[in-house]
Amino acid sequence: MSELADEHPLVIGLGAVDPALVTGVLGDDIDFVARPSGDEIARAAGAIVRADVEVDRAFFDRASRLRVLARTGVGVDHVDVGAATERGIAVVITPGSGTRAVAEGVIAMALHLVKRLSANTALVREGRWAERADPGVLPGDLDAATIGIIGYGRIGRRVGELATAFGMRVLAHDPLNPPDDRELGADLDELVAASDVVTLHVPLTTATRHLADAALIARMRPGAILINCGRGGLLDLDAAHGALRAGRLGGLGLDTFDPEPAVHHPVFDEPNVVLTPHTVGLSRRGTALTFADAAQGVVDVLAGRVPAAVADPHWTDAAVRVSTKEIHA
Repeated sequence: MSELADEHPLVIGLGAVDPALVTGVLGDDIDFVARPSGDEIARAAGAIVRADVEVDRAFFDRASRLRVLARTGVGVDHVDVGAATERGIAVVITPGSGTRAVAEGVIAMALHLVKRLSANTALVREGRWAERADPGVLPGDLDAATIGIIGYGRIGRRVGELATAFGMRVLAHDPLNPPDDRELGADLDELVAASDVVTLHVPLTTATRHLADAALIARMRPGAILINCGRGGLLDLDAAHGALRAGRLGGLGLDTFDPEPAVHHPVFDEPNVVLTPHTVGLSRRGTALTFADAAQGVVDVLAGRVPAAVADPHWTDAAVRVSTKEIHA
């Protein structure tokens, strides 16, 4: 029997969850509490959780009736997925909802840095019109430039589509999600050596931590731009800072940091840097889609359906074992 057969199951918010973004999907048969008390956590059948909230084994002990936890996004760095699976709890993720917003953010950063918008704004603001022909402020071009996409999943592929519309040549490297078009595929060394813009979209793992280190940056084309809207740990900030100061990097775009909230780093003060506080995926439409997908995942699990995307596909086996134990208890 599904949870929706019970009288008004309770779903809670963990972190800043706007009820207006989820209650329409949850419907009238599910109660939602944005700021739950301890008693409401204990009674909750589902939860919608923001990325910055820690959900550990101790929380699951408190939330003994929980059946589903929906994460607004794809990263589960702060969720003990193993502990959830042990209890038969589905950890829902929302991989597709922010794809277009993040990809647009990458292109926006590339445009900002290639077109040298900050430097040119300063010329006008400070009355330095006569300096507009100086090499340091002349805008560059995306047209006919090469973009190297490291990580070619949903976001990487969308970045490639947008870059193509700008007339860019696209190279991609991803052993897990190889490009459909063989002409796009490149090994990592080939990609970084040939690209005017390099953007990072691989998951953060032990193997990919500091993927963009001093050695990789040194192999990049002189004056190239590096963008990280993936995970903060993919980039060695000290190495990026050194390359900017030495003139080897032409610009740096950062939306993600390690840790978050970001701790001030000297690279933040460099002129050819654009920074956003992990918000490029949080456009108005992207945010609405993310929360709607999270809420739909909760509804699906409570109704006994398999949700569109989960962090651990083996949770269903554990859910059956937990249900069997409860029946025989």
